[in-house]
Amino acid sequence: MDIQILQEYLPLFGEAALLTIVLGTAGIAISVVIGLICSLVQYYRIPVARQIVRIYIEISRNTPLLIQLFFIYYGLPKVGIKTDPAICGIAGLAFLGGSYMAEAFRSGLDAVDKIHAESAKSLGLTGTQTFFYVILPQAVATSIPPFTANVIFLMKETSVFSAVSLMDLMFTAKDLIGLYYNTTESLFLLVVLYLIILLPISLFGTFLEHKLGNNSVRQSRKTTVKRQVSENARKEVVPDVGN
Repeated sequence: MDIQILQEYLPLFGEAALLTIVLGTAGIAISVVIGLICSLVQYYRIPVARQIVRIYIEISRNTPLLIQLFFIYYGLPKVGIKTDPAICGIAGLAFLGGSYMAEAFRSGLDAVDKIHAESAKSLGLTGTQTFFYVILPQAVATSIPPFTANVIFLMKETSVFSAVSLMDLMFTAKDLIGLYYNTTESLFLLVVLYLIILLPISLFGTFLEHKLGNNSVRQSRKTTVKRQVSENARKEVVPDVGN
């Protein structure tokens, strides 16, 4: 491996990594919004919209991102909708990621015990307050592992952006290999930079999982203790002081 070639290629890969991060972050952010909306539609079983969401999820999850990018970049201009490569990449990643995020969030919402929502309502909380203060915190704790896995998966999927002429990491590596045949150096930088991008995401996700998981366990124990104390109090026999 030639160190001099690595030094020459590093600025090019640095620019490509920055583009990958920017486009990937934008696409993932939009996919989170889409996923949250779709998961709420499914959780609250909104008529018609629920069926539309199911169709979208099935289409999105069962077609490759590469095909979706081709459809957006080459197919939509046939009907008068033109996009540049960057917009195409973001839109494709958001379309694919929205379905995965929707399932992750839905599983988190479904994991919340319904008795918690019922207890909150019995205490006088409104539907909105119940969702934000009771359901959502527990759902977030449950959704962290699949959410992190989806973020890593989507960031890796940016490697197909090169198919629409975006100069991301994969495009740069293939371009340099084709021009100068320095395969070892190019692939080495490709692997290293993907690790630099993805490893912090994985570590941060693991940290959040343990942090929120421990908080959730402590809260669950407190709830169980309070419930047991309340039941014991109701069972106590009150002496008849009138006699």
